[in-house]
Amino acid sequence: MGLWRVFYAGWQMECCGTPFSVGDEVSWQLLLVPGDEPASRLTGPAVHVAGATDGIRVVQEGGLTVALSEDPEPGPADPGPVPRSGLLGVETHGAVWPEVTGRVRSLHIVVQDLARGADGTWEPVPGTRTLRETDRCPKWFRGREFGTDTGRRRRDEQGVLVGLEVPS
Repeated sequence: MGLWRVFYAGWQMECCGTPFSVGDEVSWQLLLVPGDEPASRLTGPAVHVAGATDGIRVVQEGGLTVALSEDPEPGPADPGPVPRSGLLGVETHGAVWPEVTGRVRSLHIVVQDLARGADGTWEPVPGTRTLRETDRCPKWFRGREFGTDTGRRRRDEQGVLVGLEVPS
């Protein structure tokens, strides 16, 4: 058994998701997004698999089948397994590839403060991301505006961080 941290974005849940609880068995398509925290590390060759949309390459490791969001086709001298790291995320839109089935062992709501950027859009405030333990994923995520000495901010629930136990 492997325990993996998986992010389920609030907008994905609100659009097409079904809420779940700690202890539930779930099946999801997972996508590896490079550079985001908390990072998971996978090592394995990127391959095309049966049942995946054309052009989708996946890495299979430790019971996981994870699609790669950024993965150029290998050249003639492809070295084989390549270490990759990034955020494992649930993907419910677009392409199709095999799902991963596992059991939810822990669940935290991810909360992030946002401030207005120069262009008027809301941008994450560094150092303000927090986790709040819960036993059930909500269908709808909350946000609220508040004032600070430096201006208006938002505190938004961004999604949930899941401890997913996957059989090897």
